[in-house]
Amino acid sequence: MSESVSLTPLSRVRLAVDCMGGDHGPSVTLPACRAFLDSHPDVELLLVGTADALVPAAHWPRCTLVTATEVVAMDDTVEVALRRKKDSSMRIAISQLKLRDGVAKADACISAGNTGALMALARYLLKTLEGIDRPAIASVIPNVRGEFTTMLDLGANVDCSAEHLLQFAIMGSALVAAVEGKPNPTVGLLNIGSEVIKGSETIKRAGDLLRAAAASGHLNYHGNVEGNDIFEGTADIVVCDGFVGNVALKTTEGLAHALSQFIREEFTRNWLTKLAALVAMPVLKRFRARVDPRSYNGAALLGLQGLVFKSHGSADAYAFGRALSRAYDAAHNRLLDQVHDRIVETLQAMPALPGDQPVRPAA
Repeated sequence: MSESVSLTPLSRVRLAVDCMGGDHGPSVTLPACRAFLDSHPDVELLLVGTADALVPAAHWPRCTLVTATEVVAMDDTVEVALRRKKDSSMRIAISQLKLRDGVAKADACISAGNTGALMALARYLLKTLEGIDRPAIASVIPNVRGEFTTMLDLGANVDCSAEHLLQFAIMGSALVAAVEGKPNPTVGLLNIGSEVIKGSETIKRAGDLLRAAAASGHLNYHGNVEGNDIFEGTADIVVCDGFVGNVALKTTEGLAHALSQFIREEFTRNWLTKLAALVAMPVLKRFRARVDPRSYNGAALLGLQGLVFKSHGSADAYAFGRALSRAYDAAHNRLLDQVHDRIVETLQAMPALPGDQPVRPAA
């Protein structure tokens, strides 16, 4: 398995923050940003929002205030975000990633706003990387090994070709290598069984492409994985189309909430169970921390010519701070460069499979 050349981490990280996005806006984003500044002396923030909303941050250190006059609402359509609200905080925050004379004002962008609008604006303003047809949403899910399983796509692309799934695998590998420090993470293809003969024609074709990439030494392909393998930690990365990925993610979040609710109900049935709850409180707190979706907030929009991270719209200050941390880690470890390098190395080395069009190489 070939390894990419190590890239020197950034000594200074600049994050553009859409302070108006999400269900709560500045009441959540600003406290999270202030706490993040205090804990990260190597960070500079570009806070984007309306003039009135940014007043509390007027004298914060290492901050630049960028004024916007419009806000993309959570129920705005993509058309409204793209064509009508051209001075929105979301659009301006993303535009900080655009290269001007070879230099961008920010290294990553974070927003808790409308997911569809964020993806559409990011793709329109930044464009996709050469060799990537579609961006994908990637995030992490805790597993029983005490680590994380990275999944993509989680909703950006309902229908995907085999070539798209290969591209997702390459981008996911770069993400895990950059953020978690695993140079050759394993990749699993989500399927209805581990056998090669199972799955749709698209999944079978994707398996062929992933095995070819592994044979060329540019991908560490584990093979097919099933839904339970996500939580077993069988592979570091699980690749699937956006429809399946989004259903799996929402099911996971719902199950975590349901388990917490079940435990709460059982421990509050009578005075004996309440007493047992007091004894078990340290264990219950650790369990809650392990399954708390807030701890894993911050999904990466991979495949763009810029690092964009999506926070959950209902995030509180703690959860939004976690999204800031994931964006910081990605920018600090130069995820964008690592994705580009892996695309170039992998797609150029891919052999053409009989009877199929060759995978489009990156320039």
